[in-house]
Amino acid sequence: MLFTSSEFLVFFLVVFGLYYLPPLGRWQVPLLVAASLCFYAWHTPMLLILLTISIAINAVGSFQIARRPLNQALWWGIGCVVANLSMLGLFKYGALVAGLLADALALPTGPESALSLILHLPLPIGISFYTFEGISLVADVLKRRKKAVPGKADPELALIVHPSPTQHFLRTSLFVAFFPHLIAGPILKASHFFPQIGRKYFRDIAWAPPIETLIIGYFLKLVVADNLKDFTFWIGYPFYQTLSPLTGVVLLFGYSIQIFADFAGYSLIAMGLGRLLGYDLINNFNFPYISRSLSEFWRRWHISLSTWLRDYLYIPLGGNRFGEARTYVNLMVVMTLGGLWHGAAWSYAVWGVYHGAGLALERWVMQWPFVKKASATPRTGWPRLFTDGFLTLYVFGFVTLGWLLFKLPNGSQAADFLITLASNRQNPFDSSRCAAVLLFSLPVVIYHLVHYPDSPFEALQRHRWWPALRQVSVGIALVFIILNSGSATDFIYFQF
Repeated sequence: MLFTSSEFLVFFLVVFGLYYLPPLGRWQVPLLVAASLCFYAWHTPMLLILLTISIAINAVGSFQIARRPLNQALWWGIGCVVANLSMLGLFKYGALVAGLLADALALPTGPESALSLILHLPLPIGISFYTFEGISLVADVLKRRKKAVPGKADPELALIVHPSPTQHFLRTSLFVAFFPHLIAGPILKASHFFPQIGRKYFRDIAWAPPIETLIIGYFLKLVVADNLKDFTFWIGYPFYQTLSPLTGVVLLFGYSIQIFADFAGYSLIAMGLGRLLGYDLINNFNFPYISRSLSEFWRRWHISLSTWLRDYLYIPLGGNRFGEARTYVNLMVVMTLGGLWHGAAWSYAVWGVYHGAGLALERWVMQWPFVKKASATPRTGWPRLFTDGFLTLYVFGFVTLGWLLFKLPNGSQAADFLITLASNRQNPFDSSRCAAVLLFSLPVVIYHLVHYPDSPFEALQRHRWWPALRQVSVGIALVFIILNSGSATDFIYFQF
């Protein structure tokens, strides 16, 4: 069920109305769990089996970790992580591994073969997101157990693990299946979400922030992303072979804007819906295209995934505590696995290696003495703006080039795209198509510029009429949603 569909609007209004009915107040959590399961099973009810198994593994595991002696808790934690990763590996990477084995060993892959079932396993929507959330629950509970003082109750642990196994299962079900974030995040942490679980009251809704968030989110998705997709379609194979170099560059720029608007739009809609139901979800995007370094970009883009990778993979691997060489290796490992998280294709692994190499190279360059000295020298005014602007363009260009592997997951086609553009100098520039891309990209450019640090654009936010201008902008966005939405399509990150 798409957030942008009319059936979702009816679904949410019904859930919202029942949720805040006073006689049903004590049933709010079961109601949300039931609604979330209905939401997930809307088109493919069989997917509920896998989601329920995931909930059961992590609910039972986390409950046992909180109650068992520490040595037993460790084994429960290991078992839960292995179970989560095995389920993710089978459904997301089983076909890739089976295909590699079949090619290497010349095994049969026909309908009668043993590998046929694995090769044709469906990819359950949202499995990457809710699997990572289950692991975070188990890891957070285990971490609290390790820190706990023997003989003393841990109040933070008590907020996550309810003493009643039934209540803990119900609360875990809400944590994993909460429908605003279920399909494409943000990836929640148990320590952030569980303390929020409780009765909510209609009178406590602060209407302005969630409504504004929803309007911006729907504008980014419906007006920007869904209109841009009709033009960035031409980057696909074999259509890019007719593009001039400049046309190809503009369309790739448009795809970079589209993927931001699509995913940030989903995250903002999820945040707005969550707030209307009394739950604060983390902000998943913090104007990533104003970043002046790749490390800053990853602190601003898909924040819930980058912090998950940092907390549950990079730091346990040693982070930057064991010398530069080990740090570079850890960066490469984390980013490669982060790339594979996005999909079972080598192009995603290459994308992860690409970003890992960029982060490692950036870190290495920052150790050069003259770079350290230049970084430590304070700059103000136009010199700083010029330098920061150059760095921002570099980061944006680096990231945008990497998105080509998302648009063309076949690596040979991505390489052919670049080769073809270089050899298509005789092809005419498509001014009308490029003008449309730049027009629909303009709101996202402005959206970022007004938050660019220490710039004349950011100064607008300190002006006395900024609140009025913001409200007018939101109103204009609502008008465009009504009058100029593109044709409906799935969110890009649904495939992950």
